[in-house]
Amino acid sequence: MKVFSVALLAAIAGFSSVDAFTVGTNLQLSQNTFASVDSSTALAGRRRKGKKKFGKVTLNAPKTSSPSRSDISESEVRSLFSLWNNALATGDSRIVAKRYAKESILLPTVSDTPRTDFGSIKDYFDAFLLKKPQGEILEGDIRIGDGWCQDAGIYEFTMGATGDKVKARYTYTYVFEDNQWKIAHHHSSVMPEGIDIAKPITEDEVRGLFQLWNSALDTLDSSAVAARYAKDGVLLPTVSDVPRTDFDSIKDYFDAFLLKKPQGVILESNVLIGTNWCQDAGIYEFTMGETGDKVKARYSFIYKFEDGQWKIAHHHSSRMPEAQLAAASGAPPAAKPLADDEVRALFGLWNGALATLDPDQVAARYSKTPCLLPTVSDTPRTDYDSIKSYFVDFLQKKPQGEILESYVTAGNDWCMDDGIYEFTMGATGDKVKARYSFVYTLQDGEWKIAHHHSSQMPEEIVPKSSVKELVEA
Repeated sequence: MKVFSVALLAAIAGFSSVDAFTVGTNLQLSQNTFASVDSSTALAGRRRKGKKKFGKVTLNAPKTSSPSRSDISESEVRSLFSLWNNALATGDSRIVAKRYAKESILLPTVSDTPRTDFGSIKDYFDAFLLKKPQGEILEGDIRIGDGWCQDAGIYEFTMGATGDKVKARYTYTYVFEDNQWKIAHHHSSVMPEGIDIAKPITEDEVRGLFQLWNSALDTLDSSAVAARYAKDGVLLPTVSDVPRTDFDSIKDYFDAFLLKKPQGVILESNVLIGTNWCQDAGIYEFTMGETGDKVKARYSFIYKFEDGQWKIAHHHSSRMPEAQLAAASGAPPAAKPLADDEVRALFGLWNGALATLDPDQVAARYSKTPCLLPTVSDTPRTDYDSIKSYFVDFLQKKPQGEILESYVTAGNDWCMDDGIYEFTMGATGDKVKARYSFVYTLQDGEWKIAHHHSSQMPEEIVPKSSVKELVEA
């Protein structure tokens, strides 16, 4: 197979009128295809005879012309898209793959793999056609040569299976093959302004971020520690009931904590990595240099890439619950731990609040000092108003949830339910799975949500898929 760039044709022609027609992706066509075209330099409307070599590409100037191949109007070029779109409507991947030339290349929207033959092109559309896509060209630029033509621009797909609409950029290059126009090159890509370029990080590097924070503790400078947190960072400290959500309040907490000269070491660590975010959760132990005391605690760090460096967006530190002896301090006796089924039933209270479609009732299910990390918002919600604001929009979908998998832990005055739940959106009929973590605490005699973390199923996320426009097109 000979590989060449359409831009190469323009270079051979040497005409400024075709400088604008430069395609950055490769068009794969056989030498025989071009042996039957009037001229390899027909793009500029001029014939050059002989053999030209460019690197590994050899173009033989043909001896005969085929006028019918260049006899196509711009409206007819545009109608070639309709042939492909109609093939999509059949739902048959074989019919779609037959719209491509014998030696063609497809660079799909949501696959890293170039598709260069019938089998691989069919394979891509086996999955894509499940969405029942239908396309419409919004903007297009057409170029016509001798035996080839191109249509490039922006199209939009409506996914019949979900109703979703997705825009993408496209380039089709068609060639005349076996007396019909076929797709020799098809490049489809997401709209680039919606893409977050992922900053790669390994699990060991994620754990190393703790050392940056720990080293800041070692300076005994509360400003240096607070600077390790993101601009909109949230700190839920070990020994303060007050969430700290800005530089000054975080600094204020460490003004007191650093008097103990703490130094930490991670004992257990569990790392998750996403696009420009990562999480480290587990157990750490501090040695207090001022007293020599050792203290274990549970931790959650969520880091995000901000202004060229990794910063702490969320830090939750809590005492080991089994070690808390509230009765010894004169507090009322601790409540008896809930049974597993009783813990799961707390989800039903929250789900029942969703069913009312009243954001105030949903927000009332959260504690006085809550932390909500929502499924589809980057912003941690740490008070009644911000939680209500999130559900004002979410309740428009009329969601109702069901727990599919649940893992319960219960202690005195607190319990936790982690797992996978699925929502049915009454407004659209869509079903959406997500992972969840609920931490409940007993507040004023009632179980309330102190922490709620909901996240998309990671294996369903296309890279840079935190962007809505990256839904498969």
